[in-house]
Amino acid sequence: MSDVHRQNGEGNEAIIAWRAKAAPDSFEGDGHGIARWIAREAAGTWEACGAFEWVALGYLAVSSSLIVLFAENLAHPVRLAGVQVFVAAVILCLCRAEARSGTNRNVCPTFAQRSWHFWRHWYPHLFFLFCFEELGELVHLVSPAWQDAKLIAADYWLTGVHPAVWLEQFVTPARNEFIQFAYLTYFAYLLLVGGVLYYRRDWRGYWSVMTYSAVGYAIGYVIAILFPIESPWFSMAGAWHGPLQGGPVTATINFIEHFGRVRGAAFPSEHVAGSVAALWGAWRHRRWLFWVMAPLVLCMCLSTVWGRYHYVVDVFAGMVTGTLGYLIGGWIMKTRGAVSEEM
Repeated sequence: MSDVHRQNGEGNEAIIAWRAKAAPDSFEGDGHGIARWIAREAAGTWEACGAFEWVALGYLAVSSSLIVLFAENLAHPVRLAGVQVFVAAVILCLCRAEARSGTNRNVCPTFAQRSWHFWRHWYPHLFFLFCFEELGELVHLVSPAWQDAKLIAADYWLTGVHPAVWLEQFVTPARNEFIQFAYLTYFAYLLLVGGVLYYRRDWRGYWSVMTYSAVGYAIGYVIAILFPIESPWFSMAGAWHGPLQGGPVTATINFIEHFGRVRGAAFPSEHVAGSVAALWGAWRHRRWLFWVMAPLVLCMCLSTVWGRYHYVVDVFAGMVTGTLGYLIGGWIMKTRGAVSEEM
């Protein structure tokens, strides 16, 4: 055989070998290659998820199922279901993208990797905000009537008064300003605990706290859908002598409530549930931070009734759901793969 023929034969063999190697990743063959690629991507995406995503996607699955079952009670069920699917897709894509970027728990060498790492860890706050605001559309999904009369009666049975009305006798601009400040601190608790753990690169601690919060919130969201409560601000309007007066903090709260208030979803208090879950997280992972936060959280609980946002039973229910979030979330975090960065 001539050298030319020998070289041609070797070249053909190389081409055949290359094609055989590339075939599994090619979309030009039969459907089996595409199916394998989809299965591989799905497996990789799920592996990139952690305990927080399990809870978040689980809540979206439950709420989407309720939307489908009670679609006749909604004005735009298809739109709401579509938004749920979109949010779930964004979560999955974000987890997969961060995993593909090659970030790990100790090194983020490039700007792109730092960006994916940052959004992968901090998107839970946006998710919580989305779920809470969405409750304004879902509060009458199952029951068309407000159930506030039951909680008004429960508050009176517990205290002998209507607490939000009774507290009005103690209102002064200075006191109101302080208590409204305590209410405002709610927005800082999870950011503070998460920020400390993120800065210290305690990824297990960080995702544990996010998971405690996700479980506590999710329980509260489902209860709010099944048992609609609009809050004293609406149900008892006119029972007090006038609006609460204060300074810049009160004005800030009024601004937030004006543009972000959700009518409904008052039971259990998600403010209390989220604060208690974060407080338990501080107790478990940064004990010194627990002692810093505890007095503020207690004042924040009082502020929810003082500001006419919640009934007393809302506060107790929020404490229970926040504690359940810690207990159930702690159990979930013991599962293999709960922190994707440890895989």
